[in-house]
Amino acid sequence: MTSRRGFLQTLSAPLVTMPLLSRAGWATPTEGPVLRVALLGLGSYANRVAEAMKGSSRARVTGLVSGTPQKLKDWSARFQVPEKNCYSYEQYDAIRDNPDIDAVYIITPNALHLPHALRVARAGKHVICEKPMALNAKEGRMMVEACEKAGVKLLVGYRMHFEAKTLEIIRMRKAGDFGKVLYFNGLSGFRIGNPSQWRLNRELAGGGSMMDIGIYSVNGARYMVGEDPVWVTAQETKTDPVKFKEGVDETITFQFGFPSGASASCLSTYSLNNLDRFFLDGTNGFAELQPSTGYGPIMGRTHKGPLEFTHITHQTVQMDEMAAILLDGKTPVVPVDGREGLKDLVIIDAIYKAARTGRRVEIAYD
Repeated sequence: MTSRRGFLQTLSAPLVTMPLLSRAGWATPTEGPVLRVALLGLGSYANRVAEAMKGSSRARVTGLVSGTPQKLKDWSARFQVPEKNCYSYEQYDAIRDNPDIDAVYIITPNALHLPHALRVARAGKHVICEKPMALNAKEGRMMVEACEKAGVKLLVGYRMHFEAKTLEIIRMRKAGDFGKVLYFNGLSGFRIGNPSQWRLNRELAGGGSMMDIGIYSVNGARYMVGEDPVWVTAQETKTDPVKFKEGVDETITFQFGFPSGASASCLSTYSLNNLDRFFLDGTNGFAELQPSTGYGPIMGRTHKGPLEFTHITHQTVQMDEMAAILLDGKTPVVPVDGREGLKDLVIIDAIYKAARTGRRVEIAYD
């Protein structure tokens, strides 16, 4: 595998879709105004988002930002974006005066999220940012404060917060179907390829696997258990210090404690394939997702049987739902705002501290 996104795509591709059940907890787009989105950073994931938005009823690509003129030309033709809505990184502050753009989706290396978010907020446009939202909690707070000061919304690309089987498990947990939640297990990882890619560059990524695939287990633990952890312990393992240089984590195992007494055991790695599994256990039942965060279809079951919902491209649903949030004021089942993203950054900071010190770290969100 050469990237997390390639891993997720390959893992899920052979699976067939399931018939749709009319159960609650799954996002259905509603009619309304269309969210006009500029994509900032035209890499492989931006391409996936743009293609998915072709099927969106509430969002469409109306602007492009890239440092490569040829990309702007090619993407402009592919997605019918007029030349006047195409910007270089040096020029895109001019979106302030462009009524064709409501929001900018930042899809760049992690270290660039903060400076781009600040510029987009100053331009008066809503910010959608890929996860992790920033390099650390300090930067995350700066992003939240800047967007609040500018009067724009800040959303994070948590596509799993709108995924049907995930939402069904959350619905069942809230209904008490699992009884008292006792334990969560999250496994997130793959064998990363190209050693020269930005994900293995500490300055651009802010770390290693934890700042990429690991955030799925961090965030998943929270929405599966339904609580925010209050302490963490963690251990780092590195078998290839040449590929995974200082400050670039290869594998981290980490454990959470929750206010209710529930616990979690999770793993983030760039050195193991055949992962991507969530398991939730309670006094009256269980839930399992495997794959749990791939591009789909997600496969799930509980003690009551298999979860069966039609697979819809995650990014299509995400953008429809984000349009409803930004344009209609809709409240999602699981938050996707900047303060949600900030919580994950606080936790990741604590994980790194626990791994570095070998001690249990109390997690403070304020």
